[in-house]
Amino acid sequence: MSVISVDHLTKSYQTQKKREGLSGSLRDLINPIYEDKTAVNDISFSIDPGELVGFIGPNGAGKTTTLKTLSGLLYPTSGSVSVLGHNPWDRKNTFLRSISLVMGQKNQLWWDLPASESFALNRDIYDIPESTYKRNLDTLVEMLDLGSVLGVQVRKLSLGQRMKAELVAALLHDPKVLFLDEPTIGLDVTMQSQVRKFIKTYNESHDGAIMLTSHYMADVVELCKRVIIISEGSILYDGALSGVISKFSSHKIVEVILEDGTTKTYKVLRSKIAERTSKILHDLPVSDINIKEVAIEEIIQQVFAKK
Repeated sequence: MSVISVDHLTKSYQTQKKREGLSGSLRDLINPIYEDKTAVNDISFSIDPGELVGFIGPNGAGKTTTLKTLSGLLYPTSGSVSVLGHNPWDRKNTFLRSISLVMGQKNQLWWDLPASESFALNRDIYDIPESTYKRNLDTLVEMLDLGSVLGVQVRKLSLGQRMKAELVAALLHDPKVLFLDEPTIGLDVTMQSQVRKFIKTYNESHDGAIMLTSHYMADVVELCKRVIIISEGSILYDGALSGVISKFSSHKIVEVILEDGTTKTYKVLRSKIAERTSKILHDLPVSDINIKEVAIEEIIQQVFAKK
């Protein structure tokens, strides 16, 4: 049975259309004009226990709107959603105790208090038994190497340390579904790697489901076997990450190393690989030749650009 089930979900907003100039601003006050904007347009998908799914798309594609709807923060315009058998927007305690939403650009920790105080507050909010709280806290703090900064004010932590503390706070109550919205945004390469390693280890040791959005394709490539690509509110692709290459890339990369040590690189249509490599071997003094797929990051960027 699916942990998350989304059926023809649509979310639209009504926004005010601004007129130009001072006179336009005055007219907007008296007689505003509104227009509908569809952030999510008739999408359907399901996620099974244990899956870590990359939910990717350009800015404004509908990623965060979808996560907020799945976590019960937004009410859909139409369609149905089931998360762990619940209607998210009913906001029942049993549902809220079973999920967590981590947004890389939003803080849930108290800024002027040590992270440990926010953790203790979450223990009381979620009514976590003391033995469970201590076990989870010790495990998460060790996995994320946060022991030395638990007593430091959150405002004095580095961005990476704050992100790690956010993850601890989100996972203390053992959620069955974890929504991660840009968890590595703004982090340096080393800290991104540490956060990715934690997410991967956590997913392997828990049977819940994780939905991950990220603009860093390294996050998706390292963590996700399955991706859902969304653009302008609609799903373009839902399937194995490896399938993105065959579906959206018409070319391969032919890398040729010549006898003098120089390297030449060619982008060749898949259907022309045999013909082109044969010609290269005939025309050039080739020492070695490699045929590679186009980088997944480049393919996905091309998909977004075309859309």
